[in-house]
Order: sequence, then C-alpha cells, then structure tokens
Amino acid sequence: MHSPPRGLVYAIYYTVLAAVAVPVNLVAIVILSRGRCGLSRCITRYLVSMAVTDLLVIITAVILNRIPGIYFPGSFLSITPVCSLSITLIYASRDSSVWLTVAFTFDRFVAICCQKLKAKYCTERTAAVVIGTVCTLGCFFNIPWYFIHEPIYIINNVPWYCRLKDNRFTSPVWAAFHWSDRVLTPCVPFFLILLLNALTVRNILAANRARRRLRAHSNGENQSDPEMESRRKSIVLLFAISGSFILLWMTYVVQFFYERFTNNYQIQGFNDPKFILIESANMLQLLSCCTNTFIYGVTQSKFREQLKVMVQYPLNEIGKLVQ
Repeated sequence: MHSPPRGLVYAIYYTVLAAVAVPVNLVAIVILSRGRCGLSRCITRYLVSMAVTDLLVIITAVILNRIPGIYFPGSFLSITPVCSLSITLIYASRDSSVWLTVAFTFDRFVAICCQKLKAKYCTERTAAVVIGTVCTLGCFFNIPWYFIHEPIYIINNVPWYCRLKDNRFTSPVWAAFHWSDRVLTPCVPFFLILLLNALTVRNILAANRARRRLRAHSNGENQSDPEMESRRKSIVLLFAISGSFILLWMTYVVQFFYERFTNNYQIQGFNDPKFILIESANMLQLLSCCTNTFIYGVTQSKFREQLKVMVQYPLNEIGKLVQ
C-alpha cells in the first residue's frame, strides 16, 4: 500500500469510512455472537470472524495509516519500524478478511451442492479450524513485509517513513514473494468466488427443477416448501456477500493486471491518473470492510430484529431514569 494521499476528498472519505465502519462492524460482532439471528453456528462463526477481520483492516489501514498520514504527517507512526509493522498488519488483516470470505463461500457451496460432505464439513468445529488456519497463515505469510522496507530519511539517527528496498527488483526471493502476494490476494480469491458461485447457481437451478417436479406429482405445486425457503435465505446471504466482494475488489484486480501488462509502475504525483486509479481501488477495497453489516440488515429479518432490540435497550434505560 503506497503512502497516504493528500487532498480534501481523501480526507473526508477516510474519516467518514472509519466513523461508519468501526461501529457497524462492532454491532455485527455483538449481534451475531449472541446467536439469535436464526443462522447455524457454523455460519455464525464465519460471519463473526469476517466482521472481526474487517474491523482490523479498518483499524490498521485507515485509522493507523491513512488518517494519520493525512492529518498528522511526521507523527511517530511514520518512524520506519512502526511504519513497517503497520504495513505488515494491514496485509495480514486484509488477507485474512479476503480468504475468510472464500472459506465462507466454499462452506456454503459444500452445504448446498455436496450433501454427502455437508454433515462432516459444515460444522462449528470445522469452521473454527478453518478460521484459525486462515488467520494464522495470513499472519505468517505477510511477515516478510516487515523486512522489505527501508527508511526514506534518517534524522538524528531516527529512521523515518518506509519505501520498498531496491533489491526487490533483483532478488528472485523478493520477486517470488511479491508475485505470490498479488496472485494469492486478490486474484485467486476473486476467481474462486466466481467459480464457486457459478457452480452453486447451476446446482440450485437443477435441484429446484427436480424438487418442483417431485412436489407437483405428489402434493401439488402451490404448497409451501420449507426446505426451498431455507435454502433461498442462505443463497441470498451468500450471493450478497460474495457479490459485494467481487464488485468492490474488481477495480483492484483491473489495476493489478494493468500494471503487470503495461509494466508501468511509476507515479508522477497525486494528480497522476495512475495514482487516482490505484487509490480508487484501495478506497473501494476498504469500503468492502463495512458493507457486510448492511447486507445482514437487508437480507436477514432476525438480524434487523436484534438490531432494533440493541438500539431500543439504551433508550428504554434512559427513559426509566428520566421518569
């Protein structure tokens, strides 16, 4: 992630993003953790972990990186070791968030399309193992980011700011790490989610046609089908989350391939169209960290009920004190 941009638009955007994303993710964590949204424990585990990692992305990338760089340039967060640690945490939390979305998509794919595997895989214990594995690998894989940076200035023996070392262009190890980082996030997750959703849609359409024919011959076509209704709710949630991910990460993926095919990595300044494209991709990518809570509110009626209870509780307590 490049240095924080300057300008009123960026200052307003990142301030508003932090002000919205932190509370909505905290609300999602609290409501989902209570387990009263009518979702299985397996799904709840994934959704809570995604909200936690989304919150960490906002804290590390926006609150500790973008906002200080815009409002407080030259603060202690710009000291090279702190800056390097911040960048490492940004990539670790980002990768964990992205791959947990993939893990959730795969879990729903198994639940809908692989009935024999569903009983063994779609469990709370398996979800906990997958979440722990994804987050652990996300942290370990991004440790090299701490060592790939060097200071831009050294003032009174204090190193300031971060830039990538020149040997990243000549070292095969750093080149391999850089390519694997970009391919593993977001390219592979992007296409995996597209593939899994396509296979899920195909399976759903085939299963629904077969189920309608069966019910038409047995009980009549107009009777309600609880199984299809439950499946519909799960599908709406899955497609809303993965569809949001695809749309908000698409610019980032396009920008990645543009750089690789044009071999153009030079940025002339904040008004350079290439910089605007890169920063727009980052802005949309970070926006994806606060959309899931709104998706739950739109697609899950019980989540809305719990949200109303959460909002009304302090108001009721205040009302009792006033009386």
